[in-house]
Amino acid sequence: MSIEFIDNSDKVQAMLEEALIAGLHDAGSIIMSQTKQNSRVATGQTKNAWDYVVDEGEMTATIGNPEENAIWEEFGTGEYALEGKGRKGGWFYKDEKGEGHFTYGKKPMRMLHNAFVTKKNTVIKAFEQHIKDKFR
Repeated sequence: MSIEFIDNSDKVQAMLEEALIAGLHDAGSIIMSQTKQNSRVATGQTKNAWDYVVDEGEMTATIGNPEENAIWEEFGTGEYALEGKGRKGGWFYKDEKGEGHFTYGKKPMRMLHNAFVTKKNTVIKAFEQHIKDKFR
């Protein structure tokens, strides 16, 4: 009687990577969508610029926004900035219409952070489902 060992570890590794990549795409999409819903809308420019990228080599999903306003919306400015790191005492500025305004800053919305917190369990379930589906 002989026993033959068949090594399927490469196949299992490939299947797991496929499931994780699918999960990363779901995670990016879920969190990006919620971040858009959490965003303030004046012109819609910042809200509509959220996107995600999956780096399959690094196995990461990055959600971001190229608009400068996104970081101000996330972390706040002036006296309202997170951890008190903003400018104190207020300032005067002119808007795109040339009208002058005085402000103490912008309160943080935490759109991305809050999206991650509220959708964390949904993302975990998406990864679990992809892994289950792959190994049925």
